[in-house]
Amino acid sequence: MEAKKNTVLICDDSMLVRKKLKDMLVGMDCEVFEAANGIEAVNVYKQCRPKIVFMDIIMPEADGLEALKNIREYDAAAKVVMLSSTGTSAKLIQALKNGAYDFIQKPYKSEQIAKVIASLDQ
Repeated sequence: MEAKKNTVLICDDSMLVRKKLKDMLVGMDCEVFEAANGIEAVNVYKQCRPKIVFMDIIMPEADGLEALKNIREYDAAAKVVMLSSTGTSAKLIQALKNGAYDFIQKPYKSEQIAKVIASLDQ
């Protein structure tokens, strides 16, 4: 019997960032879903219920902090890792208040992503 893959939602308005992270996660045997903004992320989350979400903070329409809040209201057990290149302490505090699972500063290393994925199996 084949082990169940980890399911991951990537939410970033940059198609290039999504592709790079998707390639990395597929290489870690994850099933990947994508969203380009916070509104789309909430909708995809409700449809797919991924094990973890990697979410950019700065995005059009609804930013990552708003999407995090909406996802956690829908599913209090949701694991959302915030990814940002503009990781100010105020954004970090807000993300943690909204229930973020972790916060990774861009540019991130594949080891940081692998560590988060490995934590899902524990």
